[in-house]
Amino acid sequence: MNNLNSSPRKLSIFPSQIKYIVWNEACERYSYYGMRSILVIFLVSYLGLEKFEATSDYHLFAGACYLFPLLGAYISDRFWGKYKTILYLSIVYCLGHLFLAIFENNLTGFYIGLGLIALGSGGIKPCVSAHVGDQFKPSQKASLQKVFDLFYFMINFGSTFSTMITPWTLKAYGPGIAFGIPGILMAIATFIFWLGRNEYVHIPPTGANPHGTGRVLLSALKNFQFSKGILSGAYAEHPKQAVDDVKAAFEVGKIFIAITIFWALFDQHGSSWVLQAKEMNLVVDIFGHQTTLLPSQIPALNPIMVMVLIPFFTFGIYPLLEKIFKTEMSPLKRMGSGMFVAAFSFVFVAIYQYMLDDGNQISVLWQIIPFLVITMAEVMISITGLQFAYTQAPRSMKSTIMSMWLLTVFFGNMITAYIAKINIFEGGHFFMFFAILMGVFAIFFVWIARNYQMKDYMEK
Repeated sequence: MNNLNSSPRKLSIFPSQIKYIVWNEACERYSYYGMRSILVIFLVSYLGLEKFEATSDYHLFAGACYLFPLLGAYISDRFWGKYKTILYLSIVYCLGHLFLAIFENNLTGFYIGLGLIALGSGGIKPCVSAHVGDQFKPSQKASLQKVFDLFYFMINFGSTFSTMITPWTLKAYGPGIAFGIPGILMAIATFIFWLGRNEYVHIPPTGANPHGTGRVLLSALKNFQFSKGILSGAYAEHPKQAVDDVKAAFEVGKIFIAITIFWALFDQHGSSWVLQAKEMNLVVDIFGHQTTLLPSQIPALNPIMVMVLIPFFTFGIYPLLEKIFKTEMSPLKRMGSGMFVAAFSFVFVAIYQYMLDDGNQISVLWQIIPFLVITMAEVMISITGLQFAYTQAPRSMKSTIMSMWLLTVFFGNMITAYIAKINIFEGGHFFMFFAILMGVFAIFFVWIARNYQMKDYMEK
């Protein structure tokens, strides 16, 4: 059903159908982060993998979750549309969770389950964020940034509870129950999304397009003239709008290249940082009571901090910086600053690892500092990136450019998986390598961003 021409409804700060999408996201993220929070510990402690193997496999899985957005975006933009793509692939997602719960002692079956989750989770990623943006009219543009803030808040609302509860469930009831409960939450998420089917704005797929991205690129290569630029030859065979849309995607892609390394660092808070926590003193004093934390519970600091930092940055830090420096904190400035911040988080973790390698016993509470720093970077880069990807994408490429954003996560995790697999950096050197790499790419980002011209593609 296409309800683009439905009768006008009274406008509020958010369209009424947004509630289905954000609660769907909260439940889906509970399922995803609950499963992922125990994955590296499960691989090491239950399946007997070495630390470097578990770290590599963790990031291969995390990377795959951000490779399948290409498939999801293509299906959505060309055939099914966003709603059907999200609904159908969510069912695949649920099946993957079922495999994890059933094949807890079978590595092959377990990895098939991970593959199904990667397909389902990855396939819906570019569609969900773009689907949120589709629900807003041009007159509601001021609410768009706020809904992405709310969207990200709900993601972390779900992941906070799952990251605290699922490791305890693994210890108390075993992997079958620990992986099964996130599957139930994913089924609930799918049901909630389905409930809003008659209220959503459904942007129809473009279908087979003789002037699509692939054909524009083929024409550009066929008619390439070095002096005129890589896409100039495509104008002879395609409308100017089609070529300009591809050109817009190219410009956004240049920005995204530098973001890749951020994800090589950020996703380690669920792998190498958890394994570091395993070596630390996990006995902490909470209001006078001695409590032993589980290593997989420490990453819950991230979503808790996100929920605090989102309003703090939106209503405090950004306005203050704009007042001090008399300039707008544009998305590119936010992301560039966040990359330098991310580098510092790994300096702290490297120092801790050097201390552990020298035989010093330190409290796991020291990880609060790098978690705070990396979460600040996440707020500056990840939330801003979602908004940037949507507003810089022409209508024909909304999901495609969103998938390009998610693809940066894939490449970042592949870098970490490779570095962990070859195992050439040991101890603190492993973390310091990533800190230096992040600093170099932050400088590269600033250089690229200087020449980017911001655009505004809001749906009519």
